[in-house]
Amino acid sequence: MRVPARVVAFGGGTGLAALLRGLKGYVGRRRGQLVRLPLADLAAVVTVTDDGGSSGRLRRDYHVLPPGDIRNCLVALSADEALLGRLFQYRFPRGPGLGGHSFGNLFLTALTGVTGDFAEAVRLSSEVLAIRGRIFPSTIESVHLEAQLENGRWVRGETRISRSIRPIRTLRLRPRRVRPLPEVLEAIRRADLILIGPGSLYTSVIPSLLVSGVAEAIRASAALRVYISNLMTQPGETSGYAASDHLRALAGHFGPGLIDWAVLNSSAPSPRLARRYRSQGAIPVRPDVERIEAMGCRCLVADLIEEGEVLRHDSNRLARLLVRRFIAR
Repeated sequence: MRVPARVVAFGGGTGLAALLRGLKGYVGRRRGQLVRLPLADLAAVVTVTDDGGSSGRLRRDYHVLPPGDIRNCLVALSADEALLGRLFQYRFPRGPGLGGHSFGNLFLTALTGVTGDFAEAVRLSSEVLAIRGRIFPSTIESVHLEAQLENGRWVRGETRISRSIRPIRTLRLRPRRVRPLPEVLEAIRRADLILIGPGSLYTSVIPSLLVSGVAEAIRASAALRVYISNLMTQPGETSGYAASDHLRALAGHFGPGLIDWAVLNSSAPSPRLARRYRSQGAIPVRPDVERIEAMGCRCLVADLIEEGEVLRHDSNRLARLLVRRFIAR
């Protein structure tokens, strides 16, 4: 792979933000030096199907695309995450109008109203935050997520889908055909490395690939295609899933052979956090390497956990692993 490389990452939620936070340190040049870093470009493609919380309220009241996942990614890639990032993440604690809204969501909504274009609002916000990379919504059309459950019933809306206790059989967008941004297809075409995940399998990762032409462009790309597995299962969405089940769901929606490599976590959470997650119906995603390799996908297994109040991918460790294994080799 040529260095510096072009990377495109797909997903949403806190998983994609954690990945971007680590990768941004490898983009461009070191400040004040002529040392070129491993990444020439980092493009994030973020799902826009959220319909809950602050994003859902703004979507219903102002007919904008949901800004929450975009906001998280903007902050993750920002040059000054300590100040402007904290400002964008500030959530108003009370008030009949402002209560529950984050400043960044309101900023993106207001800027969309000023420019009349959500994608342009994201671009201008990227300049305000001086981000290291580029961020695109997966589509600029208003789109909703629908899931068919194991019992055959269809459920509409990301929030209702994530709360379902029955296994999910398949997903679709409504309307069925929505256009991607031309910049997204161009980024895929020029990519050297395509990263899918981490993030909620059925409400972040798969929806970002369901936009018309995106999965086909990924399959046609000469880039190396890497899936980054979640650390824990999600109650309802992926209860009892091993890593191979996540890949099987991707293959069920987009056909086999989409993924070249799977990055899996090898370490266990502390007993304290394991008990807490288990009480909520979540367990570690098992890295069943043999089954994944039987699907024609190679595996990279490493300790990727960062512990705090919740479990997250260790941003720096994950980024270093990806750069060393897939880029600077």
